[in-house]
Amino acid sequence: MTLLIAVHFCIAALAPALMRFLGARAYWLLAVAPLVAFGWLISIGPTVLAGGAVVETVPWIPSLDIAISFRIATLQWVLALLVTGIGALVLAYCRWYFGSGDPAARTGGVLTAFAGAMLGLVLANDLIGLYVFWELTTVFSYLLVGGYNPANNANRQAALTALIVTTFGGLAMLVGILILGVTAGSFRLSNVFDTPPIRAVIEDPTHAPPAIVVAVILLLVGALTKSALVPFHFWLPGAMAAPTPVSAYLHAAAMVKAGIYLVLLLAPYFAGIPGWRLILLTLGATTMLLGGFRALRQHDIKVLLAYGTVSQLGFLMVLAGIGTQSAMLAGLGMVVAHALFKSALFLIVGVVDRSARTRDIRALSGVGRAMPVTAIAAVLAGASMAGIPPLLGFAVKEAAFESLQYLVVDGDGTGVPVLTAALLTGALILGSALTVAYTLRFLWGTFATDKSAEIKPAPPVSECRPPATGFVAVPVLLALLSLAGGFLGPQLTAALELYVALGRIGEPSHGVALWHGIKPPLVMSIVALAVGGLMFWRRNQLERLQVSLPRVPEARETYQLIMRSVDRVAVEVTARTQRGSLPLYLGTILIVFVVGTGYVLFTTSSFPTEFRLFDSPAQLVVAGVTAVAAVLAASARGRMKAAMLAGVVGYGAAVLFMLHGAPDLALTQTLVETVTLVILVLVLRKLPKYFTSRPLQSTRWWRFTIAAVSGFMISAMVVFAAGSRISAPLSAEFPELSYEFGFGSNIVNVTLVDIRAWDTVNELSVLVVAATGVASLIFIRTRNAELSGVAARRRRATLSERRTFRRKRRAGQTSAGPMVWLRGGTTLSPTNRSIVFEVMTRLLFGVIMVVSVYFLIAGHNLPGGGFAGGLIAGLALAIRYLAGGRNELDEAAPIDAGKLLGGGLLVAGLSVFAPAFFGGRIGESYKISLTVDQLIDLPTPFGPIQLLGEPYLVTSMIFDIGVYLVVIGVMLDLIRTLGSGIDRQEEEDQTPSPQVTTGPRAYSAQVRGEQ
Repeated sequence: MTLLIAVHFCIAALAPALMRFLGARAYWLLAVAPLVAFGWLISIGPTVLAGGAVVETVPWIPSLDIAISFRIATLQWVLALLVTGIGALVLAYCRWYFGSGDPAARTGGVLTAFAGAMLGLVLANDLIGLYVFWELTTVFSYLLVGGYNPANNANRQAALTALIVTTFGGLAMLVGILILGVTAGSFRLSNVFDTPPIRAVIEDPTHAPPAIVVAVILLLVGALTKSALVPFHFWLPGAMAAPTPVSAYLHAAAMVKAGIYLVLLLAPYFAGIPGWRLILLTLGATTMLLGGFRALRQHDIKVLLAYGTVSQLGFLMVLAGIGTQSAMLAGLGMVVAHALFKSALFLIVGVVDRSARTRDIRALSGVGRAMPVTAIAAVLAGASMAGIPPLLGFAVKEAAFESLQYLVVDGDGTGVPVLTAALLTGALILGSALTVAYTLRFLWGTFATDKSAEIKPAPPVSECRPPATGFVAVPVLLALLSLAGGFLGPQLTAALELYVALGRIGEPSHGVALWHGIKPPLVMSIVALAVGGLMFWRRNQLERLQVSLPRVPEARETYQLIMRSVDRVAVEVTARTQRGSLPLYLGTILIVFVVGTGYVLFTTSSFPTEFRLFDSPAQLVVAGVTAVAAVLAASARGRMKAAMLAGVVGYGAAVLFMLHGAPDLALTQTLVETVTLVILVLVLRKLPKYFTSRPLQSTRWWRFTIAAVSGFMISAMVVFAAGSRISAPLSAEFPELSYEFGFGSNIVNVTLVDIRAWDTVNELSVLVVAATGVASLIFIRTRNAELSGVAARRRRATLSERRTFRRKRRAGQTSAGPMVWLRGGTTLSPTNRSIVFEVMTRLLFGVIMVVSVYFLIAGHNLPGGGFAGGLIAGLALAIRYLAGGRNELDEAAPIDAGKLLGGGLLVAGLSVFAPAFFGGRIGESYKISLTVDQLIDLPTPFGPIQLLGEPYLVTSMIFDIGVYLVVIGVMLDLIRTLGSGIDRQEEEDQTPSPQVTTGPRAYSAQVRGEQ
């Protein structure tokens, strides 16, 4: 299961490349991932249907009992079949829907990733894992709705609305998950319901502890927002701005089913908890009526189906929330039927839209005659939605009405009053009648030819282009499945009976079937069909009635009012707190720190009494020099002087690390301090030479006071913390772990890439975000401008031109020009060049790069590592820039820094997750021994010398390579931003003056001229 989900994400990552090479045909390859998963699910069907469960667990956070755990029982199997089967069909359908001009490359990748996230959601056996996949579907939905056409404001607003609403529900759900998991003592779903606290609630739900009630209600909030129930329903119609295949998958078969799935998962255990049925039955019935009523007013057939989806989701939520055996069967059966007919109808809308170039029923005419196969498929799917026999929708709706009959007769063990049950039944019958009415409106408005006089003139039938066979095949197949499902009611009942058996109350259902005799459910169906037909017949009067009703504020307007209020409050708060003053921000932070830690320090009775000032006199000397440098830096007027003195403080800390026996930390501190100085020097070019010369103000005395008190409190806190340890430090086990777990003797490096690899991945992500933020300050449109100067011209020179130039030069037919040490240096003004600097850079650059690679390789056992090696390589690039300018930097690194950042993060992330696919733990390392017998012993006059010993490789080296690439990318971004970017801006501000250059500056021009 883990592998199947991972395959979805891997193929999604490859989607843009596949699109470039194969175009829209790449969608066939993207459909392979869900298709393979669907085939595997079919293969395990006998096990699941026999009452077994397929379980897979990969340890994640053992100390918190959190793992990447999946479990497939009946409910999960049914939902997973829908997610994968319809997902594969939708991706295949995209082959014809998206033309060559559509921005569909990212859409295909994100849609495939969404399919993987949705599959993980329905298979997750851990509450934390379920929440992670839940939020992934939210993020991918946002990208699919808003990212398809980001220039369209409607897309962006619809995507943002859906993101905010569903994320709000997700956060509420997270709190509920934490409460439930802590109360149960486990986050594993297969264990939660068997723990004593939860078992007691299941046995007597009416006396559930308040914590459990709150947790379950918060889980319901997440389900309500995800499945677009009142008052959160307004985001779904707006999301119709997405491409039609996206709507068919997300809003018919997958995403909106997540909330229904969660309720179906919890209903057998928590349906009796106070507030459960009140919330779900009330909001579900209200949503069904409101969605159906609003669908009758729509002229866009896609939006009409969207409101119909809202209505059907309300119906599904009622069935899922009742919690009786008959309702559980009807609810899960309706999930299957709804996924089939609604996805078919959305895909049919896509066919009509592409063929007739409109979705407005006032402009559509003759489509049925032009596309008879599409019209027949629409009639079948629409009949299933309306509940007309012999379609599957009719059979499961009969089962739903049967559960309502049991509820009206005696409450069916739920305790719902008879009057309430009768009102609920009447509301659902009316909602079903509305479903019939808007289904007829959809079919008539889309495919009819002879319409009433109020319909505007439509294009002739000849302008409706016939769709490709494959384009129509997918919705036709789904419609046929709806037809076949009506005759497979007994088989569907048998497949779902293991899930239904989890229900603790209620009469058993007679099952899903086309004929149960002339009984109340059949009467309810006939009434719904008759009333719905009457509504459609009197549609004009009904529309006038809708217009005449008094207008009430809509949920969308309330949402927009809330968001405007939040924005207003944010502006006011920001204006009062974010003054743009760094001293104010830093002073506020330090005051809070002083007050918080000061209270603890001055009220403690266990302050240490023994102190050791230093281990050697050298430490005291270094500390004294560091302190003097800090005082001078604080009082210096020159910015450069202050920066240099601050550097002395940093180097002093590095020396202290060395004296304490931590060479790895000393090396890292030295490199970081050097990089900081280089960056500061670049930044200082845009700042005044001196700090302000204004007289000392009274506010500065407050700053001095805060600084002094903060320094004292930090020192006191360090002393207190060092003397207050009550148990052995965890790091005491690191030396042994570093050798046994990480196969290395450098404890610091092994800790970073093995013991706490997951934390390091997160830190790398922060580095990538920070570099992107810095780059965005300079590069407004794109991260890197085109390569400039010599590098650009050399890059434009073709391979054949270069070969011709070298051949002529060897034959003496051309002159290579005078020798230069750095090609980019030739573009600098003579007053800005230093020949000595260029010579030393040319001689040392290769050496420094070799040293950086050495630190990368040796870091597992000696001081170094990917971080230190990356900093050294970055400093080498900085030297090239300082010696030869931005052209020389482009010569040294003609690559986009973003590619290094992304590639490094990808390498590091894959190396952490890869062991899980081979039976290991996430972040686990493996030792690969090498055999190099012929190089082991080196004969010398003094005897053989063992040259290589027993060389071996550790797989964590791959992780370190990722760190190395990310750090180089960060350095390249900083240098290009604060160095080359500022240089380019200054050049643009000045009047350009022509410069005469020789040698490589005229490389391409010389090649072409001499040819």
